[in-house]
Amino acid sequence: MHSDHQASSATSDRPATESEFLALKQFHSAGRGFWQEVPDKDWNDWKWQLRNRITTLAQLQKLLPSLTPEELAGTQLANHKLALAITPYFFNLIDPGNENCPIRRQIVPRIEETHTAPWEMSDPCGEDAHSPVPGLVHRYPDRVLFLVTDRCAAYCRYCTRSRLVSNASGYDFHPEFDKQIAYIESHPEIRDVLMSGGDPLLFSDEKIEYLLHRLRSIPHVEFLRIGTRIPIFLPQRITPELCAMLKQFHPLFISIHSNHPRELTTEARTALERLADAGIPLGNQSVLLSQVNDDVTTMRALVHKLLMCRVKPYYLYQCDLIKGSAHLRSSVEKGLQIIEQLRGHTSGYAVPTYVIDAPGGGGKVPISPGYVLSRNTDRLVIRNYEGKIFEYPEAREDAPTPVAAGPLTSTKLT
Repeated sequence: MHSDHQASSATSDRPATESEFLALKQFHSAGRGFWQEVPDKDWNDWKWQLRNRITTLAQLQKLLPSLTPEELAGTQLANHKLALAITPYFFNLIDPGNENCPIRRQIVPRIEETHTAPWEMSDPCGEDAHSPVPGLVHRYPDRVLFLVTDRCAAYCRYCTRSRLVSNASGYDFHPEFDKQIAYIESHPEIRDVLMSGGDPLLFSDEKIEYLLHRLRSIPHVEFLRIGTRIPIFLPQRITPELCAMLKQFHPLFISIHSNHPRELTTEARTALERLADAGIPLGNQSVLLSQVNDDVTTMRALVHKLLMCRVKPYYLYQCDLIKGSAHLRSSVEKGLQIIEQLRGHTSGYAVPTYVIDAPGGGGKVPISPGYVLSRNTDRLVIRNYEGKIFEYPEAREDAPTPVAAGPLTSTKLT
């Protein structure tokens, strides 16, 4: 196991030291683990990785004999809610000696997934209510979410689409591409299409190319996006051939999903660099998760590593109110503290926008620390990351020459 395993767990009990922070920022290979004898040509073949995923309790117990009673019970019930699947590559990032390993918490089922809080929902973002045709969500005026599959390379236990993804709960998702694309064609206000699922990059190059070609041929569609966790779960999929094909469809952006610095291995970095070299702007969407990334040391290491992989930290999501996710949900207060301790203390490019997807379909609402202390028609009173207070004059048509701005005091807020 890598040296960063110990560093990542230290932050849960006490502040991490600078050496532990630097250890979190190091890039390591995931290694071969239990698959030392597998030939390189197989290990580096994304289809081999998919065929050899851990999908049963027997497989998981053999590879991770330290399963807790909660994990054992959760895995026995997993296929009734959200299927178990872990690629061999990603499994190697688990620390078998730590039941609170941040990788383990994301992908190994637990019995707590069967516990539902009164405020939790099967469709917390209200996607089904905003679906004019099956598999297409039109919630915002000028963009749509184009769901193309219910399959992923591995399954995050907090998945906001667990009702749909893997079909373990009987949602029976069957996208109808012709109907979905016909809706987009008939609505000229749609300029932005996000392909998601499941994971679109599980499709063959030919199928992805077909869908992107259909979308790119619609005159009013300006901008294409793909949402994927493949570079993190299955970096072997990001082949030169895939990147060459994607390059045809600019402007094309890709949003990845990484929650912990350990996920950014040398293999993941190579995959992300290939996409960036193909001219594809990359953004990352993290979910704030209890005992995974809800401390500033872990988050700062993550956003720094993302930038080193040429990925802009885009969103930090408050965990959606999906059924069975309470054990993974951190508080909004912790999320605000993390943003507070990033803003001004590291590069602006490294600070994601913290958002809550408003329950029931209200869309993304940005949540920020209180930097505006007061505001009226004449001026704003604001504070900076150090707690110093400043005035800024409001621009008004009847007062074209405002009073110069300046610090009211250098005293920090207490």
